[in-house]
Amino acid sequence: MHADHDGAPQPCRPSRHTHHFQTRSEVARKFLRVANTHWLAALWLILLTTGLRRGEVLGLCWSDVDLDAGTLRVRRTVQKLDGVFVFGEPKSARSRRVLTLPSVCVAALRRQPDINRGRAAGEQRRVAGQPKDLVFVSTSGQPVDPRSVNRAFDRLLTKAEVPHSRVHDLRHTCATLLLAEGASDREVMELLGHSSIGITMNTYAHVLDDSKRRMASRMDGLFGEGG
Repeated sequence: MHADHDGAPQPCRPSRHTHHFQTRSEVARKFLRVANTHWLAALWLILLTTGLRRGEVLGLCWSDVDLDAGTLRVRRTVQKLDGVFVFGEPKSARSRRVLTLPSVCVAALRRQPDINRGRAAGEQRRVAGQPKDLVFVSTSGQPVDPRSVNRAFDRLLTKAEVPHSRVHDLRHTCATLLLAEGASDREVMELLGHSSIGITMNTYAHVLDDSKRRMASRMDGLFGEGG
């Protein structure tokens, strides 16, 4: 599933030491068993099942989410530059997208308002440019610091006893598992908000090659000498 650099000009590739599908899915399940008890459980689930970038999920507002329809709209990002929270536009036009949420994400998001109220401490104050209805907020009502997400992720990985990686690798895990399950490269491109199909195919060429080999094996099963 290492720190994410939102807005970096070059696409971030999966780690070279990529686990095969079964191992990657087992690691993800072990992580979620621990992460499900964390106050950011909904955030971890969204990152892993939709492939959102860290800055996109931290910039989510309740007005972007329709829990009854099970959809999520990506409209903004947030990052911290020189100690200041900066809200901005998504990375590209295709990054502005509407996603269908798995039911586990919807259930976790329904619990988040109570979690936020239970954690609130002292005066709640927003930073400059902060929308009033952020989904994920700190105890003071401000955006969650991306570095705090990184540190929490490291602690959860240790607790789950799985190999350490970057928050951004949850995005790669999402894409890898979907491709291995038969999702098309275009479907994954739209989910991740890549600006072109070429980025998706180049970043996940190793997974696509595996899929091609599996398809060839299926044809052998249908029409080969032993079929």
